[in-house]
Amino acid sequence: MADLDHAVSTPGATFVTGAYGMLGGWLVRALLARGERVVVLKRDGTAGTALARDGSEARCAVIHGDVTDAPLMARTVVEHDVGTVFHLAAQTIVGAANASPAPTFTTNIQGTVAILEAARRGGVGRTIVAASGMAYGEHATLPYTEDTALHPRHPYEVSKAATDLVARSYWHTFGLPVATTRLTNVYGGGDRNRSRLIPELVAATLDGRAPRIRSDGTPERDFLYVEDAIAAYLAIADALDREDGPSACGEAFNAGGGRPVSVREVVETLGRVAGAPLDASYDPAATTPGEISRQYVDVGKIARVCGWRPAVDLEEGLRRTLAWYAADR
Repeated sequence: MADLDHAVSTPGATFVTGAYGMLGGWLVRALLARGERVVVLKRDGTAGTALARDGSEARCAVIHGDVTDAPLMARTVVEHDVGTVFHLAAQTIVGAANASPAPTFTTNIQGTVAILEAARRGGVGRTIVAASGMAYGEHATLPYTEDTALHPRHPYEVSKAATDLVARSYWHTFGLPVATTRLTNVYGGGDRNRSRLIPELVAATLDGRAPRIRSDGTPERDFLYVEDAIAAYLAIADALDREDGPSACGEAFNAGGGRPVSVREVVETLGRVAGAPLDASYDPAATTPGEISRQYVDVGKIARVCGWRPAVDLEEGLRRTLAWYAADR
Protein backbone atom coordinates (compact mmCIF):
# COMPACT_ATOMS: atom_id res chain seq x y z
CA MET A 1 0.00 0.00 0.00
CA ALA A 2 0.99 3.62 -0.46
CA ASP A 3 2.35 5.56 2.50
CA LEU A 4 0.45 8.41 4.14
CA ASP A 5 1.17 10.75 1.24
CA HIS A 6 -1.13 10.09 -1.71
CA ALA A 7 0.25 8.41 -4.83
CA VAL A 8 -2.04 8.27 -7.87
CA SER A 9 -2.60 4.78 -9.24
CA THR A 10 -3.09 3.58 -12.80
CA PRO A 11 -6.69 3.96 -14.09
CA GLY A 12 -7.74 0.54 -12.82
CA ALA A 13 -11.24 -0.49 -11.80
CA THR A 14 -14.11 1.63 -10.55
CA PHE A 15 -15.41 0.72 -7.09
CA VAL A 16 -19.03 1.66 -6.29
CA THR A 17 -20.42 1.49 -2.76
CA GLY A 18 -24.19 1.78 -2.47
CA ALA A 19 -24.43 0.07 -5.85
CA TYR A 20 -27.68 -1.67 -4.93
CA GLY A 21 -29.55 1.52 -4.18
CA MET A 22 -31.53 3.37 -6.81
CA LEU A 23 -28.83 5.91 -7.66
CA GLY A 24 -26.01 3.39 -7.37
CA GLY A 25 -27.72 0.97 -9.72
CA TRP A 26 -28.11 3.60 -12.41
CA LEU A 27 -24.47 4.60 -11.94
CA VAL A 28 -23.22 1.02 -12.30
CA ARG A 29 -25.17 0.55 -15.51
CA ALA A 30 -23.74 3.80 -16.91
CA LEU A 31 -20.20 2.74 -16.01
CA LEU A 32 -20.68 -0.67 -17.64
CA ALA A 33 -22.03 1.04 -20.75
CA ARG A 34 -18.79 3.03 -20.89
CA GLY A 35 -16.81 -0.21 -20.84
CA GLU A 36 -15.40 0.27 -17.34
CA ARG A 37 -14.36 -2.57 -15.05
CA VAL A 38 -16.72 -2.23 -12.09
CA VAL A 39 -16.43 -3.53 -8.53
CA VAL A 40 -19.52 -3.31 -6.31
CA LEU A 41 -20.05 -3.71 -2.58
CA LYS A 42 -22.95 -5.95 -1.67
CA ARG A 43 -24.25 -6.28 1.86
CA ASP A 44 -26.89 -8.71 3.14
CA GLY A 45 -30.46 -8.06 2.03
CA THR A 46 -29.79 -6.71 -1.46
CA ALA A 47 -30.55 -9.81 -3.53
CA GLY A 48 -33.85 -8.57 -4.97
CA THR A 49 -32.72 -5.20 -6.33
CA ALA A 50 -32.81 -4.15 -9.97
CA LEU A 51 -29.03 -4.43 -10.25
CA ALA A 52 -29.24 -8.11 -9.40
CA ARG A 53 -32.28 -8.75 -11.61
CA ASP A 54 -31.26 -6.96 -14.80
CA GLY A 55 -27.97 -8.80 -15.25
CA SER A 56 -25.69 -5.89 -14.36
CA GLU A 57 -24.44 -7.61 -11.20
CA ALA A 58 -23.13 -10.53 -13.25
CA ARG A 59 -20.86 -8.15 -15.14
CA CYS A 60 -19.26 -6.77 -11.96
CA ALA A 61 -16.81 -8.06 -9.39
CA VAL A 62 -18.95 -8.41 -6.26
CA ILE A 63 -17.50 -7.81 -2.79
CA HIS A 64 -19.68 -9.08 0.06
CA GLY A 65 -19.57 -7.03 3.24
CA ASP A 66 -20.24 -3.69 4.90
CA VAL A 67 -18.79 -0.28 4.12
CA THR A 68 -17.74 0.17 7.75
CA ASP A 69 -15.36 -2.81 7.48
CA ALA A 70 -12.14 -0.85 7.03
CA PRO A 71 -9.84 -3.86 6.39
CA LEU A 72 -12.24 -5.13 3.71
CA MET A 73 -12.34 -1.72 2.00
CA ALA A 74 -8.53 -1.56 2.03
CA ARG A 75 -8.17 -5.05 0.56
CA THR A 76 -10.76 -4.32 -2.12
CA VAL A 77 -8.93 -1.23 -3.33
CA VAL A 78 -5.59 -3.02 -3.57
CA GLU A 79 -6.68 -6.43 -4.84
CA HIS A 80 -8.89 -4.99 -7.59
CA ASP A 81 -6.48 -2.22 -8.61
CA VAL A 82 -9.13 0.45 -7.97
CA GLY A 83 -8.48 3.77 -9.66
CA THR A 84 -11.84 5.46 -9.06
CA VAL A 85 -14.24 5.26 -6.12
CA PHE A 86 -17.87 6.39 -6.09
CA HIS A 87 -18.95 6.27 -2.46
CA LEU A 88 -22.75 6.26 -2.33
CA ALA A 89 -23.39 3.80 0.51
CA ALA A 90 -25.40 5.42 3.29
CA GLN A 91 -28.40 5.13 5.56
CA THR A 92 -30.65 7.61 3.73
CA ILE A 93 -34.03 7.32 5.47
CA VAL A 94 -34.65 10.47 7.50
CA GLY A 95 -37.26 8.84 9.74
CA ALA A 96 -34.95 5.93 10.54
CA ALA A 97 -32.16 8.37 11.40
CA ASN A 98 -34.44 10.24 13.79
CA ALA A 99 -35.63 7.04 15.42
CA SER A 100 -32.19 5.43 15.70
CA PRO A 101 -29.37 7.91 15.07
CA ALA A 102 -26.39 5.81 16.19
CA PRO A 103 -26.48 3.33 13.25
CA THR A 104 -26.90 6.25 10.85
CA PHE A 105 -23.80 7.97 12.22
CA THR A 106 -21.87 4.71 12.10
CA THR A 107 -22.75 3.93 8.50
CA ASN A 108 -22.60 7.43 7.09
CA ILE A 109 -19.55 8.77 8.92
CA GLN A 110 -17.48 5.73 9.91
CA GLY A 111 -18.18 4.14 6.53
CA THR A 112 -16.92 7.25 4.75
CA VAL A 113 -13.73 7.27 6.82
CA ALA A 114 -13.13 3.61 5.97
CA ILE A 115 -13.48 4.34 2.25
CA LEU A 116 -11.27 7.44 2.37
CA GLU A 117 -8.54 5.64 4.29
CA ALA A 118 -8.60 2.80 1.76
CA ALA A 119 -8.41 5.31 -1.10
CA ARG A 120 -5.61 7.26 0.56
CA ARG A 121 -3.43 4.27 1.37
CA GLY A 122 -4.25 2.50 -1.89
CA GLY A 123 -3.32 5.41 -4.15
CA VAL A 124 -6.79 5.86 -5.69
CA GLY A 125 -6.77 8.51 -8.40
CA ARG A 126 -10.36 9.78 -8.07
CA THR A 127 -12.86 9.59 -5.21
CA ILE A 128 -16.38 11.02 -5.38
CA VAL A 129 -18.33 11.02 -2.11
CA ALA A 130 -22.10 11.45 -1.87
CA ALA A 131 -22.94 14.13 0.65
CA SER A 132 -26.37 15.78 0.39
CA GLY A 133 -28.13 19.06 -0.21
CA MET A 134 -29.88 18.39 3.09
CA ALA A 135 -26.59 19.14 4.87
CA TYR A 136 -27.32 22.85 4.36
CA GLY A 137 -30.22 22.72 6.79
CA GLU A 138 -32.55 25.71 6.61
CA HIS A 139 -31.51 29.18 5.41
CA ALA A 140 -33.54 32.26 4.56
CA THR A 141 -31.46 33.04 1.46
CA LEU A 142 -32.12 30.83 -1.57
CA PRO A 143 -30.87 29.18 -3.68
CA TYR A 144 -28.08 27.54 -1.70
CA THR A 145 -24.63 27.91 -3.23
CA GLU A 146 -21.65 25.80 -2.23
CA ASP A 147 -20.52 28.74 -0.07
CA THR A 148 -23.73 28.59 1.99
CA ALA A 149 -22.89 27.42 5.50
CA LEU A 150 -23.74 23.85 6.41
CA HIS A 151 -26.32 24.23 9.16
CA PRO A 152 -27.77 20.77 9.88
CA ARG A 153 -30.01 20.16 12.87
CA HIS A 154 -31.22 16.57 12.64
CA PRO A 155 -29.30 13.28 12.60
CA TYR A 156 -29.41 12.50 8.87
CA GLU A 157 -28.47 16.08 7.93
CA VAL A 158 -25.66 16.08 10.49
CA SER A 159 -24.30 12.74 9.24
CA LYS A 160 -24.13 14.02 5.65
CA ALA A 161 -22.55 17.33 6.67
CA ALA A 162 -19.88 15.36 8.54
CA THR A 163 -19.41 13.13 5.50
CA ASP A 164 -18.87 16.20 3.34
CA LEU A 165 -16.35 17.85 5.66
CA VAL A 166 -14.40 14.68 6.39
CA ALA A 167 -14.11 13.85 2.69
CA ARG A 168 -12.81 17.24 1.63
CA SER A 169 -10.29 17.25 4.47
CA TYR A 170 -8.56 14.35 2.73
CA TRP A 171 -7.65 16.62 -0.20
CA HIS A 172 -6.43 19.52 1.91
CA THR A 173 -4.49 17.32 4.34
CA PHE A 174 -3.35 14.32 2.30
CA GLY A 175 -3.74 15.37 -1.33
CA LEU A 176 -6.36 12.71 -2.07
CA PRO A 177 -8.20 13.80 -5.24
CA VAL A 178 -11.73 13.84 -3.82
CA ALA A 179 -14.91 15.81 -4.40
CA THR A 180 -18.32 15.70 -2.75
CA THR A 181 -21.79 15.89 -4.26
CA ARG A 182 -24.68 17.78 -2.73
CA LEU A 183 -27.60 16.42 -4.70
CA THR A 184 -31.18 17.47 -4.17
CA ASN A 185 -34.23 15.17 -4.33
CA VAL A 186 -33.26 12.49 -6.85
CA TYR A 187 -36.12 10.56 -8.46
CA GLY A 188 -36.48 7.92 -11.14
CA GLY A 189 -37.02 4.21 -11.65
CA GLY A 190 -35.90 1.87 -8.89
CA ASP A 191 -36.65 3.88 -5.75
CA ARG A 192 -38.69 1.58 -3.49
CA ASN A 193 -38.96 3.99 -0.57
CA ARG A 194 -42.66 4.84 -0.37
CA SER A 195 -41.95 7.47 2.28
CA ARG A 196 -40.63 9.67 -0.54
CA LEU A 197 -43.08 11.73 -2.56
CA ILE A 198 -42.56 10.56 -6.13
CA PRO A 199 -42.33 6.78 -5.55
CA GLU A 200 -45.55 6.94 -3.55
CA LEU A 201 -47.33 9.07 -6.16
CA VAL A 202 -46.27 6.73 -8.98
CA ALA A 203 -47.35 3.65 -6.99
CA ALA A 204 -50.72 5.26 -6.26
CA THR A 205 -51.16 6.12 -9.94
CA LEU A 206 -50.46 2.56 -11.05
CA ASP A 207 -52.63 1.11 -8.27
CA GLY A 208 -55.53 3.41 -9.16
CA ARG A 209 -55.81 4.83 -5.65
CA ALA A 210 -55.82 8.34 -4.22
CA PRO A 211 -52.44 9.31 -2.70
CA ARG A 212 -52.28 10.97 0.71
CA ILE A 213 -49.83 13.87 0.85
CA ARG A 214 -48.15 14.60 4.18
CA SER A 215 -48.27 18.38 3.75
CA ASP A 216 -50.54 21.12 2.45
CA GLY A 217 -48.85 20.86 -0.96
CA THR A 218 -46.95 24.15 -0.76
CA PRO A 219 -43.43 22.94 0.25
CA GLU A 220 -40.95 23.48 -2.56
CA ARG A 221 -38.10 21.17 -3.46
CA ASP A 222 -35.49 20.80 -6.17
CA PHE A 223 -36.15 17.53 -8.02
CA LEU A 224 -33.31 15.95 -10.01
CA TYR A 225 -33.98 13.14 -12.48
CA VAL A 226 -31.72 10.14 -11.87
CA GLU A 227 -30.04 10.13 -15.30
CA ASP A 228 -29.09 13.77 -14.81
CA ALA A 229 -27.68 12.84 -11.39
CA ILE A 230 -25.54 10.13 -12.99
CA ALA A 231 -24.28 12.57 -15.60
CA ALA A 232 -23.29 14.91 -12.76
CA TYR A 233 -21.30 12.16 -11.02
CA LEU A 234 -19.45 11.27 -14.20
CA ALA A 235 -18.72 14.92 -15.00
CA ILE A 236 -17.25 15.47 -11.53
CA ALA A 237 -15.11 12.34 -11.85
CA ASP A 238 -13.76 13.52 -15.19
CA ALA A 239 -12.98 16.95 -13.70
CA LEU A 240 -10.99 15.44 -10.83
CA ASP A 241 -8.12 14.37 -13.09
CA ARG A 242 -8.40 17.08 -15.74
CA GLU A 243 -5.08 18.85 -16.22
CA ASP A 244 -6.46 22.04 -17.79
CA GLY A 245 -9.17 24.31 -16.42
CA PRO A 246 -10.44 24.64 -12.84
CA SER A 247 -9.83 21.69 -10.53
CA ALA A 248 -12.59 19.72 -8.82
CA CYS A 249 -10.23 18.45 -6.11
CA GLY A 250 -11.37 19.24 -2.58
CA GLU A 251 -14.56 20.85 -3.86
CA ALA A 252 -18.25 20.34 -3.16
CA PHE A 253 -20.76 20.47 -6.00
CA ASN A 254 -24.50 21.10 -5.95
CA ALA A 255 -26.62 19.28 -8.50
CA GLY A 256 -30.33 19.91 -8.84
CA GLY A 257 -33.13 20.26 -11.32
CA GLY A 258 -32.57 23.97 -11.81
CA ARG A 259 -35.71 25.36 -10.19
CA PRO A 260 -37.90 24.89 -7.11
CA VAL A 261 -41.06 22.82 -7.60
CA SER A 262 -43.98 22.65 -5.18
CA VAL A 263 -45.49 19.36 -4.06
CA ARG A 264 -48.75 20.35 -5.75
CA GLU A 265 -46.95 20.92 -9.04
CA VAL A 266 -45.45 17.43 -8.84
CA VAL A 267 -48.91 15.95 -8.23
CA GLU A 268 -50.46 17.93 -11.09
CA THR A 269 -47.63 17.15 -13.51
CA LEU A 270 -47.78 13.42 -12.82
CA GLY A 271 -51.54 13.49 -13.35
CA ARG A 272 -50.99 15.17 -16.70
CA VAL A 273 -48.38 12.58 -17.68
CA ALA A 274 -50.63 9.72 -16.57
CA GLY A 275 -53.59 11.11 -18.51
CA ALA A 276 -55.88 11.65 -15.51
CA PRO A 277 -55.68 13.99 -12.49
CA LEU A 278 -54.60 12.40 -9.22
CA ASP A 279 -57.28 12.60 -6.56
CA ALA A 280 -54.73 13.47 -3.88
CA SER A 281 -55.62 14.42 -0.32
CA TYR A 282 -53.42 16.85 1.59
CA ASP A 283 -52.79 16.43 5.32
CA PRO A 284 -50.69 19.27 6.82
CA ALA A 285 -50.90 17.67 10.27
CA ALA A 286 -48.86 14.70 9.01
CA THR A 287 -45.86 16.83 8.01
CA THR A 288 -42.60 15.37 9.35
CA PRO A 289 -41.27 17.42 12.30
CA GLY A 290 -38.42 19.67 11.22
CA GLU A 291 -39.42 19.54 7.55
CA ILE A 292 -37.95 22.49 5.63
CA SER A 293 -40.57 24.39 3.64
CA ARG A 294 -38.36 25.61 0.77
CA GLN A 295 -35.03 24.25 -0.36
CA TYR A 296 -33.24 24.39 -3.70
CA VAL A 297 -29.68 24.85 -4.96
CA ASP A 298 -27.67 26.89 -7.42
CA VAL A 299 -25.90 24.78 -10.07
CA GLY A 300 -23.58 27.43 -11.45
CA LYS A 301 -20.40 25.95 -9.97
CA ILE A 302 -20.80 22.46 -11.41
CA ALA A 303 -21.68 24.00 -14.78
CA ARG A 304 -18.55 26.15 -14.69
CA VAL A 305 -16.08 23.55 -13.37
CA CYS A 306 -17.51 20.30 -14.77
CA GLY A 307 -19.65 21.40 -17.71
CA TRP A 308 -22.85 19.85 -16.32
CA ARG A 309 -26.40 21.16 -16.37
CA PRO A 310 -29.68 19.27 -15.90
CA ALA A 311 -31.14 18.09 -19.22
CA VAL A 312 -34.43 16.40 -18.20
CA ASP A 313 -37.32 18.59 -17.04
CA LEU A 314 -39.89 17.50 -14.49
CA GLU A 315 -42.56 16.41 -16.95
CA GLU A 316 -40.18 14.28 -19.02
CA GLY A 317 -38.57 12.86 -15.89
CA LEU A 318 -41.95 11.84 -14.47
CA ARG A 319 -42.92 10.32 -17.82
CA ARG A 320 -39.78 8.16 -17.81
CA THR A 321 -40.26 7.26 -14.15
CA LEU A 322 -43.88 6.20 -14.62
CA ALA A 323 -42.91 4.10 -17.64
CA TRP A 324 -40.11 2.39 -15.67
CA TYR A 325 -42.40 1.38 -12.81
CA ALA A 326 -45.17 0.28 -15.17
CA ALA A 327 -42.74 -2.02 -16.97
CA ASP A 328 -41.24 -3.30 -13.73
CA ARG A 329 -44.59 -4.38 -12.26
